[in-house]
Formats: sequence, C-alpha cells, structure tokens
Amino acid sequence: MNDLGFFTSLEDEPQIQYLRDSLYEEFQVEVAIKREDQIDTYVSGNKFRKLKYNVLEAAKQQHDTLLTFGGAYSNHIAAVAKAGSRSGFKTIGVIRGEELAQNLRQTLQHNPTLRFAKDYGMQFKFVSRETYREKLQPKFLQQLKDEFGTFYLIPEGGTNTLAVQGCTEILSEATQDFDYIACPVGTGGTIGGIIDGSFPHQKILGFPALKGDFLNAEIKKYTDKTNWELVNAYHFGGYAKVNQDLVTFINDFKKKHDILLDPVYTGKMMFGLRDLIRNEFFSKNTRILAVHTGGLQGIAGMNQKLLKKGFPLIRM
Repeated sequence: MNDLGFFTSLEDEPQIQYLRDSLYEEFQVEVAIKREDQIDTYVSGNKFRKLKYNVLEAAKQQHDTLLTFGGAYSNHIAAVAKAGSRSGFKTIGVIRGEELAQNLRQTLQHNPTLRFAKDYGMQFKFVSRETYREKLQPKFLQQLKDEFGTFYLIPEGGTNTLAVQGCTEILSEATQDFDYIACPVGTGGTIGGIIDGSFPHQKILGFPALKGDFLNAEIKKYTDKTNWELVNAYHFGGYAKVNQDLVTFINDFKKKHDILLDPVYTGKMMFGLRDLIRNEFFSKNTRILAVHTGGLQGIAGMNQKLLKKGFPLIRM
C-alpha cells in the first residue's frame, strides 16, 4: 500500500537564508539562498520537486514499481530508491556501466550511492554504455517490461512535464521580491519549472554543470517564457569535473555561512555567482536568490575521486 504523505504534505517551506559577505556589501547586492536541501537528506531539493507529481501519478495509475536510469553516483538514483521505499513502491535502477556488475559486492563496498540505493530496496540492472544510449528506444523498454513486468518510468535525472510542474513550486509569494533567481542546470527541468514559476519582473540565471549549447533547446521544451539566461563559464570542464579552486571555495563557503554545497551543481553556481558580482554583472541594490538544489549525498563519492588525485577533500 502506498504512503504518499511525504509528497502531499511538506511540513515547512524551505527557509530563505541571507548571506553576509564583504564582497556582496562592497558591490551593494543582496544574496540569499533558498534551502531546498533541507527538505530531506536524500529526497531533497529539486529531487523532491521532480519526484512529487511523478510518484503521485504512479500511484494514480496503480503501479507498484518505479523504474529509472542513472550513472553509478547519481543523486537521482539515490533519491528514487529512498522515495520509493518511503512511499511503498519497489524500485529498479538501470545503471550505466555493465562492468560494475562483475563484482557487485566490491562495487557496493566502494560506491556509497549504489550501496545506499540497495539498502533502500532498489534492484539494479547494469547495462553497457552503448545500450544505455538506447535507453528510451521502444525495443529496449519492451525488454525491460519483459524482464521486470509493468512499471512507472521516470526518465534519467527525473525530468519530464510532471517534474517541471513540481519545480514551479520552488518559487512562491515569499520569493517575489528578488530581482534574480539563480539555479544550477543539469537536464533543464528544474530551471524550466523555476522560469514558469517566476514573476514577470524576475530574471532567471542558470549555471549549467555540462558543456555544450544543447540546454537552450531543452529548456525551451518546458517553458515559453524568455526571462532567462544560461551562464556557461562555470562548469569546470563538465559534469562531475572539479578542481582545487572549487573544492577550496566550497570549504570556505561552509566555514563562512554554515551551508554545505555539492561540487557538481550548487558549488559551481555559487562560485559563478560570486565571480559575476565581482565583475559587476549586477547593478547596485540588486536582490539575488540562489536555489540550493540539494545533491549532498554525492559528496562522499566525489571525495573518493579527490583522494585518488591527491586533492583536498570537501569537508562535510
């Protein structure tokens, strides 16, 4: 039996936390963060928003299984596993990288994301990268149905029209006094919802974690509004790529503001936002709201990579 209370009754709206910083004072701008990361430890931020209406729709269609796709360190995989567990759904994760299945015990030992997902009941299907690229082809989806039975399909990253609907709820009357809304961008669903939920006077700034110009077309699939812009200079080489400057920034930010940022999305956004302020992108007296989209579970996996490179670790 499904228990949908987690998604139907969000107890408290995430707080808006104002940041005190000498740089912001020097350039006379106001910066705050909407703490979407505080919704839940694992189903937090945009993952809660994206999954909300999908889980409700799965229950409406009387499904008992959620199936989705992701990489080995995917925040989305962890979130679906936890959301399914607490809402009464079985979960299946189609994971990129068939080599991970060769010694699953060792994989789980060294991969905190997959170990967490398994602990919350997720069943895995590991596929080659070639097969993974065909994940939405009818032939492959039919093979999954033949193997697992019927399921409710949630796309990689969780982005679809129901996810965008959920992300419109990130903004509210409490956020209408801000001039700019800043958010990280992965697949485009979160910013699409934020754009749709924005007020006419607001400008939305997206900070992509990925290289390439394909995101403009993706975002336009989800919104007709034009009050947005992508800032492509702060991806640090692409998804899951970091350097010592970013790690140092994240650690300094935590020490100064007592807010932990993830290195893939929110860390890059706040690094970029600070650089834009320093370079006078914003006029004086501008009010900026940055959206913390969660993703903190991925830090443990990133620290494993940083350790191998001899880089400083992100302090949690």
